[in-house]
Amino acid sequence: MEKLLPVINKLQDVFNAIGNDPLDLPQIVVVGSQSAGKSSVLEHIVGRDFLPRGSGIVTRRPLVLQLINVPADGNQQAEWGEFLHKPNEPYYDFDRIRQEIENETDRITGKGKGISKTPIGLKIYSPHVLNLTLVDLPGMTRVPVADQPIDIEQQVRGMIMDFISRPNAIILAITAANTDLSNSDALHLAREVDPHGERTVGVITKIDIMDKGTDAMDMLMGRIIPLKLGYIGVVNRSQLDIQNKKTIRDSLKSELDYFNSHPLYRTIANRSGTTFLAKTLNRILIQHIRDCLPELKQKVNKMLAEAQQEILTYGDPLYDTKNSQGALLLQIITQFTANYRDAIDGKLTDLSVNELYGGARVNYIFNEIFAKCLNDIDPTDGLSANDIRTAIRNATGPKAALFIPEVSFELLVKTQISRLEEPSLQCVELVYDELQRIVSQLETKELQRFNALRERVVEVVNGMLNKYKMPTKDMISNLISVELAFINTNHPDFVGGDGAITAILEKMSKAESERQAAANPPQQPLPPTAAPTATANRNPTLTATAPSKAAAAPAATTNDPSFFSTFFGAKSSAAPQQTHLPPTTAQKANPIAPSQPQQQVANKSRASTNAVPERNRYGMPTAPEKLQSVPVTLKPMNKPTDKENFETELIKYLLISYFEIVRKNIKDLAPKSIIHFLVSASKEHIQNELVAALYKEELFDNLLEESPIIAQRRSSCNQMISVLRRAHEILNEVRDFQIS
Repeated sequence: MEKLLPVINKLQDVFNAIGNDPLDLPQIVVVGSQSAGKSSVLEHIVGRDFLPRGSGIVTRRPLVLQLINVPADGNQQAEWGEFLHKPNEPYYDFDRIRQEIENETDRITGKGKGISKTPIGLKIYSPHVLNLTLVDLPGMTRVPVADQPIDIEQQVRGMIMDFISRPNAIILAITAANTDLSNSDALHLAREVDPHGERTVGVITKIDIMDKGTDAMDMLMGRIIPLKLGYIGVVNRSQLDIQNKKTIRDSLKSELDYFNSHPLYRTIANRSGTTFLAKTLNRILIQHIRDCLPELKQKVNKMLAEAQQEILTYGDPLYDTKNSQGALLLQIITQFTANYRDAIDGKLTDLSVNELYGGARVNYIFNEIFAKCLNDIDPTDGLSANDIRTAIRNATGPKAALFIPEVSFELLVKTQISRLEEPSLQCVELVYDELQRIVSQLETKELQRFNALRERVVEVVNGMLNKYKMPTKDMISNLISVELAFINTNHPDFVGGDGAITAILEKMSKAESERQAAANPPQQPLPPTAAPTATANRNPTLTATAPSKAAAAPAATTNDPSFFSTFFGAKSSAAPQQTHLPPTTAQKANPIAPSQPQQQVANKSRASTNAVPERNRYGMPTAPEKLQSVPVTLKPMNKPTDKENFETELIKYLLISYFEIVRKNIKDLAPKSIIHFLVSASKEHIQNELVAALYKEELFDNLLEESPIIAQRRSSCNQMISVLRRAHEILNEVRDFQIS
C-alpha cells in the first residue's frame, strides 16, 4: 500500500512538467482563511520551517508539496528539498527553500500581491515525514489591501474551487477554534462541492487560545457540522514561539502534553494532534489512491489512444524532395475530391444527425423551396377582367370578332409563363451556394495543415462552380424560351375548347340561376276565399294583360338564347320585343292613310324643310355638333356585355389549364438541369480542375508550407503522447506489488 503514493507522485511530476493535470490525480487540497493557521499546520506535518510568512496573502501560487519518507542514515543532511523547475538541485537549507518559493512566485505574479494558478512543485525528502501529497492554496480574503486587485476575493475563490471541485481531491478544511464553525470559509466552500462531507477532513486549530469557559468538543465530535472523515484538533506554535525560535519538534512535544493533560481533551488525545493528523491523511490518501487506480488506468489508456489518433491527422514532417511533395499534394487533392463527392451523395462516414448536410440540403431546395414557390404562383395573378377584355379587343383590330382571337390567349399565357423563369434561376443560385457551403465545410485535417493550399483549393473549386453555373442558368432560360416559343393547344392534358366551353356554360348557368332566385323570391299564394271574377272586375288591367302574357310564353320558349346567339352578340332578352297585332278596320279601308301621330311628324318635317339653315361667310351651312377628342390612353370602362363576360371566363379557364402543364414541366426539368449541368459536372471535373491548377512544381513550396499552429499542435500532441506513455508505464508498476 505504501508504494501507491510514489506512483501518484511520479504521475504528478510527469503532468506538472507540462503544466496540465488531465487525469485528476488523487491529492489533498489545503483550504482555509488567512488567519486559520494553514501554514503552521503544513510546517508541523513536515517538521521544518520552510513556508513564506508575512501579512496579507503570502501564498500566491498553488504549492504542490510531495512528502517522501527516506530512511535515516545518521547523516545530518538526511532532509532536503527539490523543486520541479530546478530538477536535480537539492536544497538542504530550508531557509533557501523559503526564499526560492518567494522568488518563483514573484517570477510569475510579479512583486505585487497578484495570484496565479500555475503551481510550484516541491519535494521534501525526510525520515520524519509520511508519504503525502498536499496542495497549499492561497488563504481566503475578503478586502483587498495594498496593491491587490479589486476582485482578489473572486480570484482566490475561483482558484480554490478549481482544485476542490475535482472528484478525486481530498479537502483539508482548516478552521480556527476561536471562530464560529458555521462561519468557516473553508467549510463553506467544501460544502458547495462536497455537500455530504464524504471527502472533507476538518482540522480545528488554536484550541489552546480559546476563551476561558469554552471548549471545542462539539466541533471535534462533529455535533455542529458533521463530516464523514471527522475532525482533528491541533495546537500550533504561537507567534511568540516563532519569534523565540522554538523548534517544531519541541512544539510537537508541547502539543502532545497539552492534549494528554487537558481535562476535556485527554479523552480524545489519542486521535488529536499533528502526528495523528499526518497518519490519518496518509491512510485516507492511500485508500483513495487504491480506489481511483483502476479508473486512472482506463483514463490513461483512452487518452493515449486519442492522442495517437490525433497525431495521425497532423501528418509527418514534410520532406524536401519534389517527388514527396507532389505525392502528398496528389493525396490531399484526391482525399478532398472523394469527400466532396461523398458529401453530395450522402456517403460521408461522419455525417451529422442534428441537421441536414450536403446533398440532402440540395434535395430540400428542390422539393421544399423551389416546388413550393412554383405551387404558390396563381396563374391569373395580376390579370383582371379588364386586362383580358383589353387583350381581346387589341387582338381583333378595327373589326368586331365573331370568335375569340387566339392571339389574345397566347399573349396572356406567355406573360404568365415568363413568371416561372425568375424562381428557376434563383433555384440555381441556392444550389450553387450549397455547393460552396460543402466546400467550406470540407476542411479536412490535411488541408488545415497548409493554409495556402486550403485557400487555393477553395478558390479553384469556387471558380469551377461559377463556370458551371452560367450554362446551368442558360439551360433554365432555354427551358422557359421553349415553352414560350410554341403554345401547344393539342397537348393531351390541355382542357381544349369544347371542354372549356361546356364548363363555362355550366358555371354561368348556375350563377344566373342563383341570381334570379335571389332577385325573385317565391310569392305567397292567393287566399282561397277570393273569387276570380271579382278580382278581374276590380282590376281590369289583369284581364287585359293576361292574353299578352300567354302569347309571350311560347315566344320566350322558342327564342331562348343558345351558346351561339350569346357568343355572336344577340340582343339581350331584357330588350322590349316588338308585338305584331292584326290591323284595325280603318287601316284595312285606307291602308296608306297615315295615323295621327305619323301626320304630325310629317307636318313637322315639312316645316323643318322650309326653314332657312344658318350659313357661314363662304355660304356653307354650319355643323350643328363636334366630335370629342380621342384620349391618350383607352381602356374599356363600360360595363361588359354577356358576350365579354363569357369570353373573359373562357380565357381564364384555358389559361389556368395550360399554365398547369408548363408549371409541371418546369418543376420536373429545372432540378434535372441543375443536377446535370452544375452538380454532376462539378463532381466529375473537380479533381481534374484541382490537379490542373495546383500540381505545378513551382507551387509546391508555397502550397505545402505548414501552418505554425499545426506545427505547434503536433509538438504538443507528441509531448502529451510521451507523458501518457510514461504514465502508462508508471501505472503498470503497480503490478509488481500486491495491493492489500
